[in-house]
Amino acid sequence: MTAPPAIALPDTDVEWITAPGLTPYPDALAAMEARVTAIRAGTASERVWLVEHPPLYTAGTSARAEELIAPDRFPTFRAGRGGQWTYHGPGQRTVYLMLDLDRPHGGVPARDIHCYVHGLEEWLIRALARLGVTGERREGRVGIWVVDRATGAEAKIGAIGVRVSRWVSWHGVALNVAPDLGHFAGIVPCGIRAHGVTSLAALGAPATMAIADAALRAAWDEVFGPAAPAATCDSAGTHAIG
Repeated sequence: MTAPPAIALPDTDVEWITAPGLTPYPDALAAMEARVTAIRAGTASERVWLVEHPPLYTAGTSARAEELIAPDRFPTFRAGRGGQWTYHGPGQRTVYLMLDLDRPHGGVPARDIHCYVHGLEEWLIRALARLGVTGERREGRVGIWVVDRATGAEAKIGAIGVRVSRWVSWHGVALNVAPDLGHFAGIVPCGIRAHGVTSLAALGAPATMAIADAALRAAWDEVFGPAAPAATCDSAGTHAIG
């Protein structure tokens, strides 16, 4: 698989790359692992890698076998990231972030995984706001949620699952742009049975991948860019970016 030329983000040494077509999951794992090793060795720059996958289910380190409801529906993979079961497929923007957490990134301080995850949440929230969608956090639930103001029903629109190896991050976030939401029925997404999943398309928001990517890129600097305001993290692990 040949990646397009890397483009360095302004004022940083982070590469922002969009993979063409559908990226096989084993290829993504191998590419991330190689990049993480190179970043730690000082021979490669950090990377934000935007991909789409063919339909598949991945299991995080906390995944339970009984929460894979349809084991023969799609290929399944052990991801090595935190979290439980999730679905990846066409119409979902998966973003893999290989960042050296030994140093700060904008408003996120060095060596603070809780603040890093909070920063990823903030990034998705700010990107969604650009598309007219109010994304929200929920106590005790990782990821980004939206509320149907008419019914009060909650649904998940963005998933987060990270891994950190010698203070270099990999894996990342998944934003539902316009996937087939019926494919989530083969798992208990992130171990949460009480709430559903949704997408930009289902919400009637702009739902092309190019539009979503532009929103993600525009929101990046507000959280991880050089001029981002400092994050504050209290002793209980609650974090806020101003």
